[in-house]
Amino acid sequence: MIERVRAVLVTADDTMLVIRRTKPGIPEYWVLPGGGVEPSDASREAALHREIHEEIAGKADIIRLLHTTETDDERQLFYLARIATWSFDDRTGPEFSAEGRGEYVLEEVPLTLEGLDGIDLKPEEIAHVLRGAIGAGSLGVEASL
Repeated sequence: MIERVRAVLVTADDTMLVIRRTKPGIPEYWVLPGGGVEPSDASREAALHREIHEEIAGKADIIRLLHTTETDDERQLFYLARIATWSFDDRTGPEFSAEGRGEYVLEEVPLTLEGLDGIDLKPEEIAHVLRGAIGAGSLGVEASL
């Protein structure tokens, strides 16, 4: 089974970092930073730190596991994390130079219901989880400051 880790990266301004994906012939959509867990990763959290470094040249403080999705062939673990610095210009992930992968654009989105409603965050299940947590005031980022 493939394992992937992704992060809801909350900034000091209470925005969330997301990556807008644009591919020819497909409506644009947004994803959370992250990627596959590799055999060389010491843990899932180590994989997430590596992916955040590769994708946005950032360093995050992981707060907690927020949600897990699973299909027959893939498990995705979504973590809640705080991030203070990042540099999309200094990203190093191999996907950015691969032909035919489309565009990756880092954006800050307000961590509000309106902010989420303004993007097509994939997978829809994590968008639903975030909407519920924000609406209930139970995301828990505030307690970690």
